[in-house]
Amino acid sequence: MSYADQVFVCMCRDILEEGTSTEGEKVRPHWEDGTSAYTIKRFGVVNRYDLSKEFPAITLRKTYIKSATEEMLWIYQRKSNNIHNLQSTVWDEWADEDGSIGKAYGYQIGSPYIHHTADEPDETLKEKYPSIRFTENTSGRGKKYNVWLDQMDAVIWDLRNTPFSRRIITTTWNVAELHEMNLQPCAYSMTYNVTQKKGDDKLTLNAVLNQRSQDVLAANNWNVCQYAVLLHMVAQVCDMKVGELVHVIADAHIYDRHVPIVEELIQREQHPAPKFWLNPEIKDFYKFTKDDIKISDYETGEQIKDIPIAI
Repeated sequence: MSYADQVFVCMCRDILEEGTSTEGEKVRPHWEDGTSAYTIKRFGVVNRYDLSKEFPAITLRKTYIKSATEEMLWIYQRKSNNIHNLQSTVWDEWADEDGSIGKAYGYQIGSPYIHHTADEPDETLKEKYPSIRFTENTSGRGKKYNVWLDQMDAVIWDLRNTPFSRRIITTTWNVAELHEMNLQPCAYSMTYNVTQKKGDDKLTLNAVLNQRSQDVLAANNWNVCQYAVLLHMVAQVCDMKVGELVHVIADAHIYDRHVPIVEELIQREQHPAPKFWLNPEIKDFYKFTKDDIKISDYETGEQIKDIPIAI
């Protein structure tokens, strides 16, 4: 049976049986009718998924993995913060009249910074790192040029050039610009870490996904699947094997109106994990599309429609 199902069921049971209720407390989220949206919550949930063994899609109900991938690429590949560049409607509640969600998610991933210095500018690197640019280093020390990269290009650069660095991180939690975000990031950082199994000729790419808050019913497996796809893609373009995705959730919660839905969901029959395929011809992260993944043998329970979403 799907390992992701087992993880999901155990997590939900733990939240329902051992969690803290926020009922009656002052909470920010509310339902569409204006009623406060209370939760049952657990602190510090940590789930591990070995992507070399199976793809972590639950089978209790269907996760729309291509749609999840499209949203992930919207953030990390297109580096967009405008819903007009996204086919999904999941961000519509937080967009302004122009479609912007403010300086959130893709905006932060696409923000350039001085990543390292070099003796000479090499414009040919633009083919591999679209965000790269060079400015003169006026500090008077060492190298002559500052090399600017955005966060995603920096990850790929580091994994190709210094794979055992312990500083390969993307983060969307920019405290200086939180007030300009229509929604402060929930999943806010990815920390990449490379290992090597004895006897392997290739390195293994792992990652920790940090999340401050998660609506378990609506978003848990959606996030797990999209970051699993991201890890597969980055590993492939960096000529590595895919390893573990460790998902750390500070506040994992089930909303009050979701409790009966979750109670029914976790009683359902579980099925084997689906098979995952990623187009092996793609070696450039910016060439991937959602159609470069295929999910097969994905047997699931009945879909749950019209899940109420707290805002």
